[in-house]
Amino acid sequence: MPYPDRFYPVVDSLAWVKRLAALGVGTVQLRAKHLDPGAALALVREALTITRGTATKLVVNDYWRAAIEAGAEHLHLGQEDLAEADVQAIRAAGLTLGVSTHDEAELDAALRVAPDYVALGPIFFTTLKAMRFAPQGVAKITVWKRRIGAIPLVAIGGIKLEHAAEIFKAGADSIAVVSDVTQNPDPDARVRAWLGAVAEPA
Repeated sequence: MPYPDRFYPVVDSLAWVKRLAALGVGTVQLRAKHLDPGAALALVREALTITRGTATKLVVNDYWRAAIEAGAEHLHLGQEDLAEADVQAIRAAGLTLGVSTHDEAELDAALRVAPDYVALGPIFFTTLKAMRFAPQGVAKITVWKRRIGAIPLVAIGGIKLEHAAEIFKAGADSIAVVSDVTQNPDPDARVRAWLGAVAEPA
């Protein structure tokens, strides 16, 4: 399977990780904010226990020290975290590294660390977190993909299943999904719909 998978949920709890792993989701990012180092390490270890033996690849958001110590394989950093992280230590531990980008300067910073994927967002308006950046729009995906070439491009921000075909056609390799799963009245059915949609030949 590719990394990251074409459907890439981002969730904030162990309960969600367990639920998505049970549904057969290939790539799941755990994004839990404002944890102290001890709590972050405990969370990452528990999440890895949940995904061990399943088809799910766990991506740790932000907590690179915990990811290294716990023996995780995949890491995602925002720009502020990237600026403070020890990329050499991350690479020495064998972690893959995905990086968030929102503008040209951030893309340049991401490309300097030879990322395993680049994320672009928000594609559409999102209410999940305060954003310094206006919606990028679908056309920006094509621009970004042209810049990064063979590096996988993850689109994120306000994306629903109904947008998927358009997003992939614009050049995205993967779609990171938050509210379309976590705020859906029937999350399991929505996940199965996503998995079915991305399994179909493009």
